[in-house]
Amino acid sequence: MSNPKLVGLTGGIGSGKSTVAKIFEILHIPVYYADDRAKWLMSFDEKLKSKIKEAFGPESYDSEGSLNRSYLASTVFSDPEKVKQINSLVHPAVGKDFENWVYEQKGPYVLKEAALIFETGGEKKLDAVINVSSPLKIRISRVLMRDPHRSLDQINQIIDQQMPDEEKNEKADYVIKNTDTKMLIPQVLSIHQQLTT
Repeated sequence: MSNPKLVGLTGGIGSGKSTVAKIFEILHIPVYYADDRAKWLMSFDEKLKSKIKEAFGPESYDSEGSLNRSYLASTVFSDPEKVKQINSLVHPAVGKDFENWVYEQKGPYVLKEAALIFETGGEKKLDAVINVSSPLKIRISRVLMRDPHRSLDQINQIIDQQMPDEEKNEKADYVIKNTDTKMLIPQVLSIHQQLTT
């Protein structure tokens, strides 16, 4: 079995990377949604759950064993050191899960859709990275519409933890510009063609 190329798909919060991922899926490219899988693993991977409880206390989970998101949001995600700590537990679990997933995929390449790729050194394990780039103002207004539970402060906190777009664009092998003046599909098709030839 030939190994598919491993391609990262990243972009800051609200950049539109999920929309771009859906276009690749229409082209029959398998997409691994790292952030969704991380949430799933935090809820169902017993080893990871016990590490999180050990690090952040039993109140990290409710009485049913579900992730206590509001507790983690208020105690962990507001403290950069704790964010590093939880990432150091979750990222290896996601990495292992991704490897197992890749093994079952067929096709010329697969996409790993993740908010943090360059920030975690994840690009070292990938053959190429696509960055979805979008102006900050547009991104913030998109997130405010999409996630009414988030305040502007929370969105800015998330943006502060992510590498600036300009820097990501420099590091990426491909850049998709998600602005009002550029259409997404032709950009995706062009990259798809380059990755399959």
